[in-house]
Amino acid sequence: MLRAKITGVLVAAAALAICLAALLSYRGVSDLVADELERGLEDRVRTVTTLLDAGLIPPARPDMVGQTVSAGGVVTPLAPGRDPLPVPPDALRVARTGHGSWRADLVVAGTEYGVLARPLPGGGAVMVGQSYERAALVDRQFLRRITWTTAAAVLLAGLLGWLVLGRILRPVRRLAAATGRITATQDLGTPLPAAGADEIGQLTRSFTHMLEALRRSRAQQQRLVQDAGHELRTPLTSVRGSAELLQRARGRLDPADEEQILTTLVTEAAALDDLVRELVELATDRSTEERPEPVDLVAAAQEGARRCAQRTGRPVLVLEDPEDPPAPVLARPRALQRCIDNLLGNAVKFSPDATPVTVHLAGTRLAVRDQGPGIDPAERRAVFDRFYRGPGTQATPGSGLGLAIVHALVTAESGTVFAGEAPGGGAEVGFRLPPPGRPTPAPRRRGRRSPAEGARQPEGS
Repeated sequence: MLRAKITGVLVAAAALAICLAALLSYRGVSDLVADELERGLEDRVRTVTTLLDAGLIPPARPDMVGQTVSAGGVVTPLAPGRDPLPVPPDALRVARTGHGSWRADLVVAGTEYGVLARPLPGGGAVMVGQSYERAALVDRQFLRRITWTTAAAVLLAGLLGWLVLGRILRPVRRLAAATGRITATQDLGTPLPAAGADEIGQLTRSFTHMLEALRRSRAQQQRLVQDAGHELRTPLTSVRGSAELLQRARGRLDPADEEQILTTLVTEAAALDDLVRELVELATDRSTEERPEPVDLVAAAQEGARRCAQRTGRPVLVLEDPEDPPAPVLARPRALQRCIDNLLGNAVKFSPDATPVTVHLAGTRLAVRDQGPGIDPAERRAVFDRFYRGPGTQATPGSGLGLAIVHALVTAESGTVFAGEAPGGGAEVGFRLPPPGRPTPAPRRRGRRSPAEGARQPEGS
């Protein structure tokens, strides 16, 4: 659970910070207490020395033990009834020489003392011991209180973290619930929660854009299936009718009629094969296996013209604009060849026999011109729609997918398509692609949108 994990991290961080602060505080307080004890011991030694030098007996203190040590090592307690302090050799040396000082921690009758020895003006030395019991008591109380304070602070940090994270992660839970409903119901129209201005809002907007893309993709798939079913119905009906007629006749048909039916079968089967191939090409877009790269537009146009001339016997001319020489384009090579082939095939289909087809190149723009009837201005946007057939082209062979494939491939490369009137009559159909030098997009599956759905619009030439 994300909330529990983040809360655990916050509690661990708070505990670490609080424990570190407590440790530093404890060390600081311990040093202060030790310094105060040292100053108190030195002040007591000076006071006792001054009083003894004046012939006075220093007053007894419950946390202090005092005694004098003669040069011969005789110990005289300053207060009766107290256990004497041991006199180590270093302390005895101070009493004998009358110089220096000695400092040590000693345990007397189970109590730890800080002991300081200094020489007396008249000879010998004074030894004063200060008990550490009160300091140890303060130390224990401080540790106990800081332990409880640290535990309470960590618990409070965990509680506040849990409550605050619950509020922060509430949009995430709502988003997860909405995506769960979409997964369970497959309803891409399920609305997502309102997006805020923070990172979670950005995530929500990203999910919203993804759902919009999925909705468009599903709508495109459904429309493609519907259009394909409608277009497939005609050749299938013709093939079925011809086959049933041959089945019922059983050899009783006139040879000429039988030959005509067989020709119809072959023609419709070929048309059906072309239509299925175009549908597969449009639906799968096999060129996505390539990555965009700089492509010589002149070489691609010349190769397409060579194949078209070899296939159809129609002369195809490739002309370059001297004022705007052709430049390389950023495209997938096979997709670009597919676009050129489709444009040339479209021009051949609508041109009178034996008339040439011309490919004009200018910069990153390629236009194929024919000498056919041209394209009505009202139809120039629609010619790139799937299965579109103009009013005067219903009897023309073809699937109506060639220019739709050009539109899909070109717009996927951030290019534009156009259709217009060629100089001198006929149609001019082509595309413009971006030059090299921009980041290369990763290969991805694409679906074509019609102009009404917001895809790039065909531009007038």
